[in-house]
Amino acid sequence: MAKLRNLISIHDLDRKMIDHILDTAAKMESVAVKRSKELDSKIMAVLFFEPSTRTRLSFESAMLRLGGSVLGFAEAGTSSAGGKGETLADTIRTVERYSDIIVMRHSLDGSARVAAEFSSIPIVNAGSGSEEHPTQALLDLYSIKKMKGKIDGLSISLCGDLKYGRTVHSLGMGLSHYDVSIRLAAPPSLRMKPTIIRAMKKAGVDVVEVESVEDAIKDADVVYMTRIQKERFPDVREYNKVKGLFRITSDEIKLMKEDTTILHPLPRVDELDSAIDNTPQAKYFDQVYNGVILRMAILKLILG
Repeated sequence: MAKLRNLISIHDLDRKMIDHILDTAAKMESVAVKRSKELDSKIMAVLFFEPSTRTRLSFESAMLRLGGSVLGFAEAGTSSAGGKGETLADTIRTVERYSDIIVMRHSLDGSARVAAEFSSIPIVNAGSGSEEHPTQALLDLYSIKKMKGKIDGLSISLCGDLKYGRTVHSLGMGLSHYDVSIRLAAPPSLRMKPTIIRAMKKAGVDVVEVESVEDAIKDADVVYMTRIQKERFPDVREYNKVKGLFRITSDEIKLMKEDTTILHPLPRVDELDSAIDNTPQAKYFDQVYNGVILRMAILKLILG
């Protein structure tokens, strides 16, 4: 098995490597509870030019559980890049002198790839613009496998903002390595990018676009819901046209199978009614913990 050097894009991983990462994550379940000193000499820099709660804190939790140390910033305004206009290249060249690995989130598409070109230490993409979020896709795949016992053979629906949602872009490509059927449900202005649909179909995935959440959730094994992302819209008037259109409430739960699994990358706004949080289908807060486990696996495979 080739060593994992950087994690920039889900496109860089084949089925063998994805399965290896998921298997490593399963082994991290017990390590997360007991804690480890495996990375006690390593320092992780977290460079978050965009706000984050789950991704940043789960990476920090993962590193601390493996015995490593963490430094960095949580918003661009507190860095020289935001306050003084420092280039991304210079930020990377500086921070690599302080750390052993850089985990970065940035608002611009392709930013992680650019960072990797200038860095002599590993780069992990923690979200780049509306383009990709590979570690989220991997934790989603891990959640599906852990909760359903498999990935192959499942019917999976991706719902909500499929145009700007970087999580579904990466997850769709990750799922293309498996024998799954996928339904895509989004408002007309937020449909999945044609290039991603073509790539999934080329990989042999059965992909169907549907008009509503109701059409997506019937007989689905997994429903992956996403937030309509106000911050990604160039015109707030376009956001106002689609906000609140795609929701799962108690009424939609009645249309699902009892063993359907609802996932969501979070944060949510109103697309998941809090009244469904205690239903058997709602697994999105368990999914949050899986982010720690999966990111422990990533750090171990790169630095261990």
